[in-house]
Amino acid sequence: MRQTIHTDKAPAAIGTYSQAIRVADTVYLSGQIGLIPDTMALAEGDISERIHQVFKNLSAVCEAAGGSLQDIAKLNIFLTDMSHFAKVNEIMAQYFQQPYPARAAVAVKQLPKDTDVEMDGVMVLSHY
Repeated sequence: MRQTIHTDKAPAAIGTYSQAIRVADTVYLSGQIGLIPDTMALAEGDISERIHQVFKNLSAVCEAAGGSLQDIAKLNIFLTDMSHFAKVNEIMAQYFQQPYPARAAVAVKQLPKDTDVEMDGVMVLSHY
Protein backbone atom coordinates (compact mmCIF):
# COMPACT_ATOMS: atom_id res chain seq x y z
CA MET A 1 0.00 0.00 0.00
CA ARG A 2 1.17 3.49 -0.81
CA GLN A 3 0.62 6.29 1.66
CA THR A 4 0.84 9.94 0.66
CA ILE A 5 2.81 12.11 3.09
CA HIS A 6 1.87 15.77 3.40
CA THR A 7 2.69 18.56 5.84
CA ASP A 8 1.99 22.28 5.85
CA LYS A 9 5.45 22.72 7.43
CA ALA A 10 7.04 22.16 4.01
CA PRO A 11 6.23 23.86 0.71
CA ALA A 12 3.14 22.64 -1.09
CA ALA A 13 3.83 20.66 -4.24
CA ILE A 14 4.21 22.96 -7.25
CA GLY A 15 3.39 20.26 -9.76
CA THR A 16 1.93 16.81 -10.18
CA TYR A 17 3.71 15.11 -7.28
CA SER A 18 3.43 14.42 -3.56
CA GLN A 19 5.83 15.68 -0.90
CA ALA A 20 6.61 12.04 -0.17
CA ILE A 21 5.24 8.56 -0.67
CA ARG A 22 5.59 5.83 1.93
CA VAL A 23 5.65 2.18 0.87
CA ALA A 24 6.06 -0.15 3.87
CA ASP A 25 9.06 1.21 5.83
CA THR A 26 10.51 3.17 2.90
CA VAL A 27 9.68 6.82 2.27
CA TYR A 28 10.52 8.40 -1.08
CA LEU A 29 11.08 12.13 -0.53
CA SER A 30 10.36 14.44 -3.44
CA GLY A 31 12.84 17.15 -4.32
CA GLN A 32 12.87 20.15 -2.04
CA ILE A 33 14.16 23.57 -2.97
CA GLY A 34 14.67 26.56 -0.69
CA LEU A 35 11.03 27.65 -0.64
CA ILE A 36 9.69 29.07 2.60
CA PRO A 37 6.43 27.19 3.27
CA ASP A 38 4.43 30.19 4.51
CA THR A 39 5.21 32.44 1.54
CA MET A 40 6.26 29.95 -1.18
CA ALA A 41 9.10 32.37 -1.94
CA LEU A 42 12.72 31.31 -2.20
CA ALA A 43 14.88 32.07 0.81
CA GLU A 44 16.84 35.22 0.03
CA GLY A 45 20.54 35.83 0.50
CA ASP A 46 23.38 33.60 -0.57
CA ILE A 47 23.07 29.88 -1.25
CA SER A 48 23.60 29.09 2.45
CA GLU A 49 20.11 30.38 3.22
CA ARG A 50 18.55 28.14 0.59
CA ILE A 51 20.58 25.09 1.67
CA HIS A 52 19.37 25.56 5.26
CA GLN A 53 15.78 25.93 4.00
CA VAL A 54 16.06 22.76 1.94
CA PHE A 55 17.15 20.81 5.03
CA LYS A 56 14.32 22.35 7.06
CA ASN A 57 11.83 21.36 4.36
CA LEU A 58 13.19 17.81 4.12
CA SER A 59 13.12 17.54 7.91
CA ALA A 60 9.46 18.60 8.04
CA VAL A 61 8.48 15.95 5.48
CA CYS A 62 10.55 13.29 7.28
CA GLU A 63 8.79 14.14 10.55
CA ALA A 64 5.37 14.01 8.87
CA ALA A 65 6.25 10.48 7.75
CA GLY A 66 7.30 9.44 11.26
CA GLY A 67 11.05 9.81 10.91
CA SER A 68 13.84 12.34 10.87
CA LEU A 69 16.75 13.39 8.70
CA GLN A 70 18.82 10.70 10.46
CA ASP A 71 16.58 8.07 8.83
CA ILE A 72 17.55 9.16 5.31
CA ALA A 73 19.46 6.30 3.71
CA LYS A 74 20.15 8.05 0.38
CA LEU A 75 20.36 11.77 -0.31
CA ASN A 76 20.60 13.30 -3.77
CA ILE A 77 21.88 16.85 -4.15
CA PHE A 78 21.46 18.90 -7.31
CA LEU A 79 23.50 22.10 -7.75
CA THR A 80 23.64 24.56 -10.61
CA ASP A 81 27.23 25.42 -9.59
CA MET A 82 29.54 22.77 -8.11
CA SER A 83 31.64 25.48 -6.49
CA HIS A 84 28.96 25.39 -3.74
CA PHE A 85 29.72 21.74 -2.95
CA ALA A 86 31.93 22.61 0.06
CA LYS A 87 29.16 24.85 1.47
CA VAL A 88 26.67 21.98 1.16
CA ASN A 89 29.06 19.71 3.09
CA GLU A 90 29.57 22.34 5.79
CA ILE A 91 25.84 22.90 6.30
CA MET A 92 24.94 19.21 5.97
CA ALA A 93 27.21 18.49 8.96
CA GLN A 94 24.90 20.70 11.06
CA TYR A 95 21.87 18.52 10.25
CA PHE A 96 23.29 14.97 10.08
CA GLN A 97 25.33 12.79 12.38
CA GLN A 98 27.34 9.71 11.51
CA PRO A 99 26.61 7.37 9.96
CA TYR A 100 25.85 9.78 7.15
CA PRO A 101 23.48 8.75 4.36
CA ALA A 102 24.74 7.51 1.03
CA ARG A 103 24.82 10.52 -1.25
CA ALA A 104 25.18 11.81 -4.77
CA ALA A 105 25.90 15.40 -5.79
CA VAL A 106 25.16 16.32 -9.37
CA ALA A 107 25.65 19.52 -11.35
CA VAL A 108 22.60 20.49 -13.38
CA LYS A 109 21.92 23.29 -15.81
CA GLN A 110 18.71 24.58 -14.22
CA LEU A 111 16.35 23.87 -11.31
CA PRO A 112 12.72 24.79 -10.58
CA LYS A 113 12.10 28.47 -9.81
CA ASP A 114 15.66 29.13 -11.08
CA THR A 115 17.05 28.17 -7.69
CA ASP A 116 20.58 26.89 -7.19
CA VAL A 117 20.05 23.81 -4.98
CA GLU A 118 17.56 20.95 -4.72
CA MET A 119 17.65 17.73 -2.70
CA ASP A 120 15.59 14.56 -2.58
CA GLY A 121 16.10 11.27 -0.84
CA VAL A 122 14.98 7.90 0.40
CA MET A 123 14.21 7.38 4.08
CA VAL A 124 13.96 3.98 5.77
CA LEU A 125 11.96 3.88 8.99
CA SER A 126 12.83 0.37 10.21
CA HIS A 127 15.86 0.17 12.49
CA TYR A 128 18.00 -2.92 12.73
